[in-house]
Amino acid sequence: MAVVAPTTQPFEHLVLDFLAYLEFERGLSRNTLEAYRSDLAQFGAHLERTGGDALNVSHDVLAGFVASLGEGDGDRPPVAPATLQRKVACLRSFYRNLRREGLLAEDPTAQLRAPRQERKLPQVLSREEVAHLLAQPSGPEPSALRDRALLEVMYACGLRASEAIGLEVADVDLEAGILRARGKGSKERLVPIGSAAGSALAVYLQRGRPRLAGDRLEHRLFLNHRGAGLTRQGLYKIVQRHARAAGLASKMSPHTLRHTFATHLLAGGCDLRSLQEMLGHADIATTQLYTHLSADRLKDLSVPT
Repeated sequence: MAVVAPTTQPFEHLVLDFLAYLEFERGLSRNTLEAYRSDLAQFGAHLERTGGDALNVSHDVLAGFVASLGEGDGDRPPVAPATLQRKVACLRSFYRNLRREGLLAEDPTAQLRAPRQERKLPQVLSREEVAHLLAQPSGPEPSALRDRALLEVMYACGLRASEAIGLEVADVDLEAGILRARGKGSKERLVPIGSAAGSALAVYLQRGRPRLAGDRLEHRLFLNHRGAGLTRQGLYKIVQRHARAAGLASKMSPHTLRHTFATHLLAGGCDLRSLQEMLGHADIATTQLYTHLSADRLKDLSVPT
């Protein structure tokens, strides 16, 4: 494949082409696109200050840029390890795309690495704590029925917050006991619901959702008091309200239920590949984080205390 002369490709055009590829071919989320746009703008500013050329940059120059981000300077604090990992991933993806497009003969980021960050074990709940949390929404009010169904489904299916609020009524098949979740990059997966979550959903669909929806035609499964689809902020408030009531506010976030789902499944003997599919992880290395929990911790989580 012929390599295009570098002078024909201004940096801004390279970035726009790359972001278009991420959006339309890989289906990345708007938040991810904005993060990559910001990372590349920072890299572009560095090239402008140093008189560098994106299509003629060396590994040493890139490594120096990454090192400067990690060290910071008098006006700028050091970049956090997790953020630095993302910036390096952005650069590597950017240059892989340039190589794929035939604009470079060699990839200068092939050996580029960010400093290793310490991996924190996820916060998880015991089965007793989960039961206490799920028992908080009570009563026949539509909002209580919604909250119970929401918490049950997030725990039983290991859903991300965005996946939970993105669920539509048509995504749920109570007879088959499965739901369709839309994960990162608009990738879909089927996840078993489980009997407790299925029962809570059935009650919500029969007695709660119709009263929340009123005359409004809304496809989203979980609705707010106005009959519109629940927002991420609304979901967060629901989780935090019931976590406080259960005395779990200090260790709860919407993602805690996802971590707990994964850990409890591993404690019950689920294999890592099946767990990867249910969580919707593209890379099994992400799922392997849960195996870092000790055998004793898994045993404690699998038996109510």
